[in-house]
Amino acid sequence: MSVVVVGAGIAGTACAAGLAAAGVPVRMVERAREVGGRMGGAALAGRPVDLGAAYFTVRDPDFEQVVRRWQAAGLARPWTSELAVLGSGSPERAPGPQRWAAPAGLGGLVAELARGLTVELGREVRRVGPGPVVDGEQADAVVLAARPAGAGAARSRPPGRGAGGRPPVAARDRRRRRVGRPGVAGAAAAFVNDHPVLTMIADDGARRGDGAAVLVAHTTADVARAHAAAPDTAIGPVLHALRDLLGVRAEPVWTLAQHWPHASPEGTREDLFHLTADGVGLAGDGWGSPRVETAWRSGHLLGRALAERLRHDRVR
Repeated sequence: MSVVVVGAGIAGTACAAGLAAAGVPVRMVERAREVGGRMGGAALAGRPVDLGAAYFTVRDPDFEQVVRRWQAAGLARPWTSELAVLGSGSPERAPGPQRWAAPAGLGGLVAELARGLTVELGREVRRVGPGPVVDGEQADAVVLAARPAGAGAARSRPPGRGAGGRPPVAARDRRRRRVGRPGVAGAAAAFVNDHPVLTMIADDGARRGDGAAVLVAHTTADVARAHAAAPDTAIGPVLHALRDLLGVRAEPVWTLAQHWPHASPEGTREDLFHLTADGVGLAGDGWGSPRVETAWRSGHLLGRALAERLRHDRVR
């Protein structure tokens, strides 16, 4: 038996880890140079900053076991259970579930999950199908976890979420230390409602736990589309919005804009994964709800279902 998982984000890695634990030979192929997908990040000024997923929550008992393992290894930490809400009028508070963060970046969580697995990095898959075939190579099953795809879509080119995904642009904003940390309306992060530019602002020093004066701002899909060809041109409107919302006047030491054309699905599906009769599985945060935990569950449950099917086929 052999299974190929296309995409080494949290969903694909959870699926591959489950298959490997069940004794199914599996390998992942990933077009990027590292695992993590939209949980991946980059190091700037000597520290990691997450620009994709902002945090994750824990509700599922199986996922909680994984998170506790990350926590014991020092890879994950509880962050905050209350965010501010900005918009018209005075800032409000939005209590909710415990949000978790990763001191060394969320991508490290996926890397830990992928430890011991076979991963081909820097490989772009051009065609899947018909059936469990990847670029002409036959397998017993193929899992598409590179991006959400509809079960009825043509598998030769799995569709992405397009420019309508959100939030495709995130601007990092490093403030001068002499003015202190800017804060986010007295909270660790804030949702921004009905704003023409921003949807979320996070105090990355609080999120990371090092107290650095770094803000991460997520834009609306409309702003991202308008600046898709040149993401740096979004920095000006983002800084203007931050000044207006937070009253921060100091000029940043550095800024950076990241464009995420497939940042988050616009719609959701009730099913957490899909497995076709001919052995092609679909998983990711486009199944269920767009959360890190849901993406993990999507891949984990698909891996379990696929391992059971392959065991049944082998016995038969």
